Amino acid sequence: MTPRVHQAIVAISTMMATFLVILDVTIANVALDHMRGTLSAGVDEITWVLTSFLVANAISLPITGWLTDLLGRKRLFIVATVAFTITSAAAGAAPSLAVMVLARFLQGLAGGPLVPLSQATMMETFPARQRGMAMAIWGIGIMFAPIIGPTLGGWITDNWSWRWVFYINVPVGAAAVVLAWLFVPDSATERPAVRRVDVPGLVLLVVGVAALQFVLDRGQIEDWFASSLIVSLSVIAAVSLVALVVWELRVEEPVVDLRVLRHPTFAVATAAMFVISIAFYGIMVLSPLFTQILMGYTAMLAGLVLAPGGLSTLITMPIAGALLNRIDPRWIIVTGCAVNAYAMYLMATLTLEASYWHIMLPRFIQGLGIGFTFVPLSTVALGAVPMREMGHASGLFNFIRTIGGSIGIALVATLLQRGSQTHQARLVTHASPYDPAVWDRHQALAATFAARGADPATADLQAWAYLYEVVQRQALLLSFIDNFWLLVWIFVAVIPFVLFLGRRPRMVEAPADVERPAMVVEG
Repeated sequence: MTPRVHQAIVAISTMMATFLVILDVTIANVALDHMRGTLSAGVDEITWVLTSFLVANAISLPITGWLTDLLGRKRLFIVATVAFTITSAAAGAAPSLAVMVLARFLQGLAGGPLVPLSQATMMETFPARQRGMAMAIWGIGIMFAPIIGPTLGGWITDNWSWRWVFYINVPVGAAAVVLAWLFVPDSATERPAVRRVDVPGLVLLVVGVAALQFVLDRGQIEDWFASSLIVSLSVIAAVSLVALVVWELRVEEPVVDLRVLRHPTFAVATAAMFVISIAFYGIMVLSPLFTQILMGYTAMLAGLVLAPGGLSTLITMPIAGALLNRIDPRWIIVTGCAVNAYAMYLMATLTLEASYWHIMLPRFIQGLGIGFTFVPLSTVALGAVPMREMGHASGLFNFIRTIGGSIGIALVATLLQRGSQTHQARLVTHASPYDPAVWDRHQALAATFAARGADPATADLQAWAYLYEVVQRQALLLSFIDNFWLLVWIFVAVIPFVLFLGRRPRMVEAPADVERPAMVVEG
């Protein structure tokens, strides 16, 4: 077997497992209502199907490096994929909400390490000069899964059953296990096996991350700090995570090796990815809400608005990977941030009369920006770390990305609701019946409703109700615009981070016995 064919098989096997994990974050969303009926769950209760997965995923992500040291990269990848496949089948067969939540929690635990493991495997399998393209291939799987997730989940739920949303993971997961067993090599740069378990660090991590993820996921539902539960969990998260940092920097064999942040390029790139993830995930929330709530699009039409953004991302990721060996990665990332900022500016100019094409164009442009941002930033970050630390670095990098995304979702959801209330309170003061323009509009509407058969009193109420609905929609539109402008400035704010990455990187091969980064940053 030629090296190129072997690399392709490794890429396929690792991407299959990673694709399933990312897909499962979004594919179940559209099936929640069907699950609620089958499992006899309330509206608030059924959301635990999502929350349990996200909490468990956030817990296992940062300990990927430690688990790799404990089991070995190949063995951990196979064990995690097998566990993810089995728990997917268990979720599909769940007879009750309790079993479903437990299965999803275990599924999240199993899936957490798969993303950083696949990333680390790709970085080691491909030679240094090809790692940009390797990250592009890996990124296509990462970005494609959330794009097709809602559409695929809806189609499966409508035509088969919501249980098949989970059952489809079984054959794909089984194929990934077989390919990994046969073709994925053991890492040549793994650390010596773990001699002792960092129990205090593990406990602090589980408690802190679980509390933080719960706060971010449920905060808006519980009205944030008006809830004593959210306040208590916020304190627990803050204390636990601060204690975790202090402890992990002192212990000899930490469960989360924060010492990888001693590499300046990795630290800066991780910080930049954290900020960018806030915006990326914020966009993923705002775009479908804008099309369905404000514009009245069906779920299918909303998907057609979002799909071109995924297509443009698939186009630019390989281009960005190819350019990494020719152009200073900083300028590729800066270009991506600028393109994203421009796309959000276009979204901020939309009105309620916007056509499909006016909404689709910013999404297409934004997809171009994602391709020019995600691939080079991931490559630069992990390329600055010695191969023997790749597992820890990849786990921490993806954990920070996930937490940034959770913050972004919570941030825009809160600002959207609060902003709508603020704008509505302001607009109502201008919608007075004593305003001649408002009164004239009311009279015209009342006449229209009366002509349709309503009696005068009913027509009067219908006219005021219609005007109030107009105020609500305008207030929500203004809140969307505020959020889009916030995302513009977030992308702009990332640019100084990027400029601190240093001059153009020089790719080198890193022997396993030399503690040297695979990408040396000059300057």
